[in-house]
Amino acid sequence: MLERKSTYSIGNVPAGFQSEVERLKAQAVMGWDKEFRNLKWYGLHNGMRVLEVGSGPGFITEQLVNSLPDSQITALEYDKSLLDEAERRIAAPPSSRLELVHGSVYETGLADNTYDFVIARLLFLHLHNPSDAAKEIYRVLKPGGKLVIIDIDDGIFGAVNPDSAVLPSVIRKLAAHQAAKGGNRYVGRSLPLTESGYCDVDMDAVVQHSDLHGIEGFRQQFNINRYTPFYKKGMISEEEYGQISRVSEALNSSPEAYAMMTFLIACGRKPGEI
Repeated sequence: MLERKSTYSIGNVPAGFQSEVERLKAQAVMGWDKEFRNLKWYGLHNGMRVLEVGSGPGFITEQLVNSLPDSQITALEYDKSLLDEAERRIAAPPSSRLELVHGSVYETGLADNTYDFVIARLLFLHLHNPSDAAKEIYRVLKPGGKLVIIDIDDGIFGAVNPDSAVLPSVIRKLAAHQAAKGGNRYVGRSLPLTESGYCDVDMDAVVQHSDLHGIEGFRQQFNINRYTPFYKKGMISEEEYGQISRVSEALNSSPEAYAMMTFLIACGRKPGEI
């Protein structure tokens, strides 16, 4: 039986499965052009054998299949319901082009020295043991292959308009809740690449802004229903909940509203030559 060792489970999302899938879609596709530009800058190119770990319902997987028409793409996902969603949703390419694998990033079951490039997007913040995951990815990379991690750090979260004085305290409380479950919403500053054997480590940032990508994806991220369970449990105060509600309403109705989110992108190479 696969061991989770992760804070994320779509079955525990209060909004329900389909609503969460739509949120994940908005989160994935709104900044793909920028993320793909960075991935190519770090060496991703057509024809490579590519592994996506924590592939979820397959929105990034689909982008990879379409953007790299001569590459073999493997998508690894722990949650079978999300893997099934990806299989239903992605227009089936030849089996030689796409492989969906039910597995854990800690123990993938994949062969040594197999992949040219591995992508982990918004996965490491959920992991109890990120170093173990990085080492397992190292094992399946070819010598000279690269791991790119795209993730968050709530210390440089971003910005919204209208501004909310309580948003920083709410973010800290949600980060503390994540940490208590074994995750890390500040993982962007402490990704375990060097300690796991990777060399030529580099970091950059990808900025997503509603003026560039549209407001809809940000509405999903600030949907008040995502914060309601924390309010009901007493983790955020009535004042904090009220202010977040006003931000959510403004993003849905105000022409002056905008939002910006910052994602960190880190790359490490397995020593050797492909």
